[in-house]
Amino acid sequence: MKKFAISAVTGSVLAVLATTQIAGPLIAQEAADNSTVYEQLDLFGDIFDRIRSQYVEEVDEKQLIEAAINGMLTSLDPHSSYLSADAADDMRVQTSGEFGGLGIEVTQEDGWVKVVAPMDGTPAANAGLQSGDFITQVNGESLLGLTLDQAVDMMRGPVGSEIVITIVREGQTEPFDVSLIRDTIKLTAVRARTEGNTVVLRVATFSGQTFPDLMAGLSDQIEAAGGAENLNGVVLDLRNNPGGLLDQAIYVADAFLESGEIVSTRGRNPQDGERFNATPGDLTGGLPVVVLINGGSASASEIVAGALQDQNRAVVVGTKSFGKGSVQSVMQLRDDGAIRLTTARYYTPSGRSIQALGIQPDIIVEQPMPKDPATEGEEEPQFRSEADLRGALTNDSLTEDELKQREEEAARAEATAALRDEDYQLAYAIDLLRGLTVLKSE
Repeated sequence: MKKFAISAVTGSVLAVLATTQIAGPLIAQEAADNSTVYEQLDLFGDIFDRIRSQYVEEVDEKQLIEAAINGMLTSLDPHSSYLSADAADDMRVQTSGEFGGLGIEVTQEDGWVKVVAPMDGTPAANAGLQSGDFITQVNGESLLGLTLDQAVDMMRGPVGSEIVITIVREGQTEPFDVSLIRDTIKLTAVRARTEGNTVVLRVATFSGQTFPDLMAGLSDQIEAAGGAENLNGVVLDLRNNPGGLLDQAIYVADAFLESGEIVSTRGRNPQDGERFNATPGDLTGGLPVVVLINGGSASASEIVAGALQDQNRAVVVGTKSFGKGSVQSVMQLRDDGAIRLTTARYYTPSGRSIQALGIQPDIIVEQPMPKDPATEGEEEPQFRSEADLRGALTNDSLTEDELKQREEEAARAEATAALRDEDYQLAYAIDLLRGLTVLKSE
């Protein structure tokens, strides 16, 4: 018994020695790291004092500190930034769905401001700005070297005032100027309509009104059609949708799913990860769905497209999406400002991160460029059919109801064909749903 006790004591002593030997260097390392951080903070204070006392002109100390904070955040990634009290208020107004400006979602790349997407019905969209455009100047002043928030501030101004921005666009050899008139931006989150037998849900943004608007619009179109059984499917148009609120993206995806995962987020610490699943109840009653995306579809749009694609609930058509697979948290500060900090990546149900990769469509469909005005108005070659021939035999094998049905089908096909000139990608999506319906009925 004594031998056991001695062994136990000896073991305890050895354990203490071992712990001390291991913990000692760790504690020393932590102390050294802290010392380095404090030295760097002292260095920051020294530089701040020298700027304040010796810079050639008197400086605004508050602006200097805000610039330092913003520089620290923007060095992390393009989506982390400092928001002053005014900027934080502006952001809250924007997510509510009404604000003043040009109606354009931007990011920063290589020091330049890059267009993510123009928003429907805004000065930016009406002026023809495109996803991927670079804005290099505002009213003749270069944006190079400015933070994203500073560049955005230069584009803001009174409603009704004019602004000239310089655009660099891929495929154009020279930069060109675009003149816009600032306006109050009132975003309609979702526009619903029916093309033939297809419901088209155009989702422009993911604001607080997106899911309620989508639910109401879809319900109205189904009711107008006399029930879901009279429709052949739904086109969910997410093109040029720059994203927005994560919870709205989850609600929209859930609207088309009965079960399964929608999205998961993973932060720096594994315990901070979250997983979001669909709840029972498909608002379409199981109708086929086609999702339209392009290079302007970002963030929340990619969550929806990725979820419906991975769950085999929708066919994704268009071109590769923007590839913003990170989640930003807005953290309030005591000065009524805030910081927007990237805190997680999001993953589609299959476990793929689309950060910098984007969602690849199931079917790639490019949107043709507008026709050359020089050839506008030229008539397409006309072809004659059997029915146009003099003395052609008539077809008396169809009943009146069958003839009427054929006429209605022809009218729907012609309407879709006419839509191709206006929106080729949407017309393709509608044709695809018509084909799926034919296959299903056989």
